[in-house]
Amino acid sequence: MARPRKSRIVYSMPSTEGFVPLGYAESKCCQRVTMTVDEYEAIRLIDFMGMTQEACAESMRISRPTVTNIYESARHKLADALINEKLLLIEGGDYDVFHENKKIGRLEKEKEEMKIAVTYENGQIFQHFGHCENFKVYEVEGDKILSAKVENAAGSGHGALAGFLKNLGVDTLICGGIGGGAKTALAEAGIKLFGGVSGDADAAAEALLKGTLEYNENVQCNHHGHGEGHSCGEHKCHN
Repeated sequence: MARPRKSRIVYSMPSTEGFVPLGYAESKCCQRVTMTVDEYEAIRLIDFMGMTQEACAESMRISRPTVTNIYESARHKLADALINEKLLLIEGGDYDVFHENKKIGRLEKEKEEMKIAVTYENGQIFQHFGHCENFKVYEVEGDKILSAKVENAAGSGHGALAGFLKNLGVDTLICGGIGGGAKTALAEAGIKLFGGVSGDADAAAEALLKGTLEYNENVQCNHHGHGEGHSCGEHKCHN
C-alpha cells in the first residue's frame, strides 16, 4: 500500500495569483505555467530567505529529498515562464497553511436548515476566493449534511461571487485566501466567513459542523490592484 502524502507546511501564502509578462500578446494568454503553493514556499524560503534545503525541509516539515524535488520543479517553472514569456500562476498543491493564531470555528445555527459553501477544486479547498470557479454547496440540517452539490460560478466575475452565493441561499463560506473587498461583500450578503482554511473540502464542512474547524479570521489575499482576481482573468485564460 502506498504511503499517504504528507502535507507541506506553508507559512506565507502568495499575495498574488500570478504574474503576467509586461507587454504580453493577448494571443499568448493561455500559455501558462502553474506553480503550486508548496513550490512557491520552497522558492521563498531558499532563494528569498536564504535558507538551506535542510532548514527549508524542517520549516515545511518534510524530508530533504522532497524539498529538493519541489525546489527543482519550482525553479524549472520559473525559467519556463521567463524564457518562454508565459503566464505564471500560483495555485494548488499538497499543503497546509500555518497560522500562529488559528481559531476554532463553530457553525452558529440561526435556523435548522442551512447551506455551507466551500471554494472547490479537485476535492480540495481552492485558495483564491476571487478566482474560484466552483463551489461545493452542502445542505445541512442540524449537525448532519443532507446533500452536497458542486455549483459552477464561471461567468459570474470576481465582483459578483458574493451575490452568486447569496442567490444559492448560502449562509456560510469556507475558503482559503480572500481579499478585503470580498469580505465586505460577503458580510453585506449576510454570509458568515471562515477563511484561511486548506485541505479536503468535505472534511472542512464536517469539522465546522462538529465545532473543530481551524480557521484564520485575519486571513488576507492581496492582488496588487486587480481587486479579487488578476488581469488575465478578463481574457478567460483560466478556464
